Amino acid sequence: MGIADEIKRSFKNGTYLTRLIYINIAIWVIIRLLFVAYSLSGSDGSQVLNWLALPASLDLFISRPWTLLTYMFLHFEILHILFNVLWLYGFGKIFLEYHNQQKLLSLYLIGGFVGGLSFMLAFNYIPLFHDRITESQLLGASASVIAIVIASAVYVPNHLIHLAFIGPIKIKWIAVISVMLYVISLSGDNAGGNFAHVGGALWGWIYMSQLLAGRNITGSFDRLIAKFFSWFRIGRKLKINYNSTNPDYDYNRNKVIRQNEINDVLDKIGKSGYDSLTFEEREILFKMGQKK
Repeated sequence: MGIADEIKRSFKNGTYLTRLIYINIAIWVIIRLLFVAYSLSGSDGSQVLNWLALPASLDLFISRPWTLLTYMFLHFEILHILFNVLWLYGFGKIFLEYHNQQKLLSLYLIGGFVGGLSFMLAFNYIPLFHDRITESQLLGASASVIAIVIASAVYVPNHLIHLAFIGPIKIKWIAVISVMLYVISLSGDNAGGNFAHVGGALWGWIYMSQLLAGRNITGSFDRLIAKFFSWFRIGRKLKINYNSTNPDYDYNRNKVIRQNEINDVLDKIGKSGYDSLTFEEREILFKMGQKK
């Protein structure tokens, strides 16, 4: 099997995390190749970025509304994409230990949307940036990634990460230090990017705080995205309707399924503790307690 076939299979069978990483890398490669082609032909290669990056100007944004989505997959500098992909992979893996991949995708996308809107609002309503609004634009997955970082830190603040040359550190301190750096840099050279970071971080905190309170505020968006991607699935399973005339059979079958779910949750508590449960597993445990 060739490298292309392996990548294709990995993308097809991988989680949304794997696909997000592949998409970011693939777009970066395409953009760099297009930039080289434009440059060698004597054209301005930056027009490729201008077409996909999120403009600070509202007038430009109205003519390019797709940029609110495309900017969060767009990178140019190698260190920019390397840093974002490493953080996305590391914190995405932590997030998926406790939540499903649909929530990860929604968090990435909405975190990017909120970050992009924060960037535009800052440049259009803060006087400091008025003279830079026409030439400023936003690109990169940073707002989406920091939303995942903060959401993970809110859910499991004491989760340990082992950093090179530093050692183990709790995820909550990484989140706190990151946000502090973004805030104190709001008037610096990358002020627009830092406003996007703060917006993404704020969304990560709001989302996970609500989820811990038992409210999934992106539930409708989750279902919308799931339905959208279901249209592109190859080889959908046939839907089979069972017309059972034995209600006792159905009742006993469902009872066994529920009991197996409860047993799995109890086993996980025994092995890893209550804090290791996902939001869905805690709901199962809560419903079990209500029936007693």
